[in-house]
Amino acid sequence: MEFSKRRKLNLAGDQKNACYPHSLQFYLQPPTENISLIEFENLAIDRVKLLKAVENLGVSYVKGHEPYQSKMEAEIRKVKFSYRENLEDEYEARRKDHISHFILRLAYCQSEDLRRWFIQQEMDLLRFRFSILPKDKIQDFLKDSHLHFEAISKDEKTFPENDIKASSFSPNETGLELESVYKIPFADALDLFRGRKVYLQDGFAYVPPKDIVAIILNEFRTKLSKALALTARSLPAVQSDERLQPLLNHLSHSYTGQDYSTLGSAGKISLDQIDSLCTKSFPPCMRQLHKALRDNHHLRHGGRMQYGLFLKGIGLTLEQALQFWKQEFIRGKMDPDKFDKGYSYNIRHSFGKEGKRTDYTPFSCLKIILNNPPGQGDYHGCPFRHSDPELLRQKLQSYKISPGGISQILDLVKGTHYQVACQKYFEITHNVDDCGFSLNHPNQFFVESQRILNGGKDMKKEPIQPETPQPKPSVQKTKDASSALASLNSSLEMDMEGLEDYFSD
Repeated sequence: MEFSKRRKLNLAGDQKNACYPHSLQFYLQPPTENISLIEFENLAIDRVKLLKAVENLGVSYVKGHEPYQSKMEAEIRKVKFSYRENLEDEYEARRKDHISHFILRLAYCQSEDLRRWFIQQEMDLLRFRFSILPKDKIQDFLKDSHLHFEAISKDEKTFPENDIKASSFSPNETGLELESVYKIPFADALDLFRGRKVYLQDGFAYVPPKDIVAIILNEFRTKLSKALALTARSLPAVQSDERLQPLLNHLSHSYTGQDYSTLGSAGKISLDQIDSLCTKSFPPCMRQLHKALRDNHHLRHGGRMQYGLFLKGIGLTLEQALQFWKQEFIRGKMDPDKFDKGYSYNIRHSFGKEGKRTDYTPFSCLKIILNNPPGQGDYHGCPFRHSDPELLRQKLQSYKISPGGISQILDLVKGTHYQVACQKYFEITHNVDDCGFSLNHPNQFFVESQRILNGGKDMKKEPIQPETPQPKPSVQKTKDASSALASLNSSLEMDMEGLEDYFSD
C-alpha cells in the first residue's frame, strides 16, 4: 500500500463489482491503490470504532439473537461499512472495509494480546455478515474465498438425509427440513467432529447450513493468524516511517481502552478494606482468589499474578502489596526470610521495579478466559468459563443469588456467553436492571460497583503516599499522532492522551 496525494482509482460499475463482489470477504489480497495519509487515519479510526462496537455488543448481548443483530446493523451503518449483499452503491463501503482491515493488521500484529483481540472481533464481524448473507449467494462467497466446499442438494441420490439429521440436530430439531448440505473434507470439520455434531462418510463431513459458519470462521481464523504473523515480520520497515509509527502506536493501544494501571488510583484503599470490598465489589474471579488465599494462606503463580495485578489496579501500592502477601503467607507457616527471597522479587517485578522494568497492567476478561486455564489446585481463571456448572451453582448460592438469577446466569454460561453472565451477576448483586456498560475487565467491575455504591462518586482516597508513578513511554512517543486526531469530538472523560482514550468507552 502506498501513501501519496494522488487521487484514488476511478472504476466503472462492472469493475467495481469485480473488485468487491460481496459484502464480506476473507481479505485474501491486500489493497494496491494510493491513498492519502489523512484517509489512512480516517479509515483506521473508523475501523477501530467498529471493532470496539463489535466487542461491546458481544459482551452485552447474546450473539445471533435479535437485539444483537439489530444493534450490530445499526453500528455498522453508523460508521458506513458494508454489511448487506443487495444494497446499491456499496463500492465505497466495501473499499473502506477492505483497506481499513489491512491498516489495522499493521497496528495489531505487534503482540499476542493484540492479535488475539483483533482476530476475535474480526471473526464476530464476519459471523454477523455471514448470518445475513442470502442463501443463493453463499456458494459464490465460498468460491471467491477459495473454500472448496461442495453443496449437495437433497434431490441427489447420495444425500444421506436421515443420517445427517441424526448426527447434526438435537431431538427437538429433527422435524426441520434439510434442503442441502456441504460436503467438506474431514480435516476441515474437526471442531464439529470433536463435538459429535457432524455425519462422516468416506473421509468427508456432511455439514448442514446451520453449522457451516463454524467451518468458515475456523478457516478465517487460521488464515488471519498466519497473515498477522507475516505482517509482524515486515513491521520494522513500516515503523521506520515517522509518519505512520505514532498513529499505529495509538491504534494498538486503543483496543482495551483503560488499562486500569495504578497511575490514577495508587493509595485509594487500605489493607483493612480488602475483605469488605471483596464481598461488595469484587467480580467472582477475584472473589474466588481472595477466599482461596484467606483459606489456604497461599496461591500458585497463576493466581498470584491474576489477583496481584487486580489489587494493584484498584489502588494497592507496592509497599501495601508486599505487606499484604507477606502477612498472608506467614499465616501459612512460611518463614519470613523464605518469602523475602522467593516471592518479594516477583511482586516488585509486577510493579516494574525489577527485571525489564515493565509496569504490568491487570488482566482483562478476554485474557483470563483464553489464557492459562487453571489446573488442579489452581484458583485463577474465570469461574463462568472454567468451573463445573454444579460447582458454579453452589458458589452463586453462597453469594446469595436468587434461584431465578442463578438460572439466568447458568443459561448464559451454557451458551458460552461468559462475560454476559458476569455482567448479569453484576446487575443482580447491585440491584440494577441495566448496568449501562459492556463488562470486559475485572477492574471495570470494581470501579463501576464502587460508583454505584458511593452514589455515583469515586472512592475516597486513603491518606497514603503513593510512589511517584513513572510516565508511560507510549504517551511521549505518540504526541505527534494525538495532535492529528485532536479534532475528534469525544464525550468521554480523557484520562490519557489521544486516540488511546477516545476508544476506552
